[in-house]
Amino acid sequence: MEYDDDKIDETVLAVLLLTLHQDYYVWKNIDWDVMDRLHEKGYIDNPKSKAKSVSLSDDGLEKARNIFDKLFGKEK
Repeated sequence: MEYDDDKIDETVLAVLLLTLHQDYYVWKNIDWDVMDRLHEKGYIDNPKSKAKSVSLSDDGLEKARNIFDKLFGKEK
């Protein structure tokens, strides 16, 4: 499947707004509350570690792929 880069860019920009502070600055990572909720739902491993990444569960990977295809897939 091909993906619409403009939709991806717009979605990432919107997600960055979750970390807005001092009027214009955003953090380069995802909001901790969101990460905690994804962990509670069983989609990722515990985000509270020193590692710079988290792993997706099997359910999380499947759900992420389905959502990504739904949101960003290009019609052929």
